[in-house]
Amino acid sequence: MARITAVAPERVRIRNRIVLWFVRRGLAKATGTDTEKVLEPLRMYAHLPGLFSGYTKLEQATAKLHGIDQRLHALAELKAATLTACEYCIDLGSAIAHQWGLTDAELLALPDYPSSPLFSDLDKLVLDYAVAISRTPVEVPDELFDKLRQHFTDAQIVELTHYIALENMRGRFNLALGIGSSGLSEGMVCALPVTHHAQGGGAPADTSATPDRL
Repeated sequence: MARITAVAPERVRIRNRIVLWFVRRGLAKATGTDTEKVLEPLRMYAHLPGLFSGYTKLEQATAKLHGIDQRLHALAELKAATLTACEYCIDLGSAIAHQWGLTDAELLALPDYPSSPLFSDLDKLVLDYAVAISRTPVEVPDELFDKLRQHFTDAQIVELTHYIALENMRGRFNLALGIGSSGLSEGMVCALPVTHHAQGGGAPADTSATPDRL
């Protein structure tokens, strides 16, 4: 249960209420499922109408980016979501990943992606980048970044970095406020959240004892 009460839809400013309607419609199209609870993070932002406006504009601008292949986009965001262990993000990310063509087997193989034959070398490079950015503190080795330059333009690297960084922000926001799954992936296989972290500031360890369904 959320730690504070989200602003009720009827109490959201009329202009922002219209934004909520469009967001819900867009997420329903992206995931194939419609649920009121998917708007809970935005209804939290509605406590600060000015910030709500700025944040939704950021999300809208992000949704218009198409420089990265959908598969790589989905893998990068979903990997970041599993590293924060945000139920809302994993639920939403898994639903979108299914719509974008990722299989159940690929979602479940994310914790062991370095050794999995289901992922290409490029997939693994993007996943390595998501892990590196999601460390605290962030640690992106020069060697890893040089490999990215072999496959992506500067603009594409900025876009990929944005997806991962934004997903980290979403996850930490939702976790702090107690925002849980919205039920978009109910009855479907979801990616596994990472529940243990390596010691000494290393990368989060991809191990989990969490069921594969939210």
